[in-house]
Amino acid sequence: MKSVQEQMEIIRRGAVEILVEAELEERLKEGRPLRIKAGFDPTAPDLHLGHTVLIQKLKQFQDLGHEICFLIGDFTGMIGDPTGKNETRKPLTREQVLENAKTYQEQIFKILDPKKTRVVFNSEWMSKMSAAELISLAGKYTVARMLERDDFNKRYRSRQPIAIHEFLYPMVQGYDSVALQADVELGGTDQKFNLLVGRELQKQDGQKPQCVLTMPLLEGLDGVNKMSKSLNNYIGITEPAKEIYGKVMSISDELMIRYYELLSDVDLETLQKVKDGVAGEEGGAHPMESKKALALELTARFHGAAAARSAAEEFVRQFKRKQLPDEIPLFEIAVDGPVWICRLMTEAGMVKSNGEARRMVKQGAVSLAGEKIDDADLEVVLDKEYIVQVGKRRFARFVGV
Repeated sequence: MKSVQEQMEIIRRGAVEILVEAELEERLKEGRPLRIKAGFDPTAPDLHLGHTVLIQKLKQFQDLGHEICFLIGDFTGMIGDPTGKNETRKPLTREQVLENAKTYQEQIFKILDPKKTRVVFNSEWMSKMSAAELISLAGKYTVARMLERDDFNKRYRSRQPIAIHEFLYPMVQGYDSVALQADVELGGTDQKFNLLVGRELQKQDGQKPQCVLTMPLLEGLDGVNKMSKSLNNYIGITEPAKEIYGKVMSISDELMIRYYELLSDVDLETLQKVKDGVAGEEGGAHPMESKKALALELTARFHGAAAARSAAEEFVRQFKRKQLPDEIPLFEIAVDGPVWICRLMTEAGMVKSNGEARRMVKQGAVSLAGEKIDDADLEVVLDKEYIVQVGKRRFARFVGV
């Protein structure tokens, strides 16, 4: 096991806050594997890179020899996490939670070592808790303390409703730490209040309170907003290899540093060379080469080395040499006359709607037979095969039948 100082350097990497850092150092000095907990509510079936920030930090702890508890909040998922919401979140059904949980378990082991990871469900202890025990748990925190939480406070002041069950969420998350006897709990900055509830409940239970480590919320491809599917600025870890590679190559140099720090396995010395390269410092790594290396690493993580190399070669062909992809799907369109260009794009799944198709044309993001078009009302006579390109990575071949 590495020295305490070496471990702290790795643990601090990318972290926003460690509470209390001196306590964590003391526990590391004990020389035993610490129990590291991070909870995930299975609220959606697929993860994106933003979700993996915490998983990557878990991996760093795992590589340092500590015990990892990946907690799937199948019980809390049915309550609904109110964090950051200005209205009551609709709870998920038991069936939805369990279906999403299956996907999570498949996806996290792209990063974590399954042989060294303890996967737990908080229904293991919460479903056994009686009504009297739940009331006793609720009695350990006051409404006044709950209203110290920023989102609850804002809703209370603006007279927006707060359902009683929402107060139970941080209590149950905190009790998870008691049940697991966690030494450290990880969470996003938006989870800080809930993580501190865990410390308080452990104190009341006679346990040594857990240390809290918060990680930042990862910016999406736009470099401004939090990575989100609703904003379409995300990189999904189940997306095709060429999509992951191409999207990473599209980010800015400044955002690349952020992704390196929070998502990459490179050591701290290599990370500094990446930073120096972007800053133009002598001895720094060339930003383009750094970006290629990052795209290759992240693509290989979710699809394997061979698929990552193929995606890199495809990227060079498609964007550097301006060649078409090796494989472009063919769509046969039943026609009795000219076909609206927006119809072609929607039928091929290149866009979600005709409205989006129009916007893409107006933005200059659509090409027909290699030529950009600006007329969203254009009709195409499919008397031969045509290739339509939307954005940088979406291609389709069309032929009339």
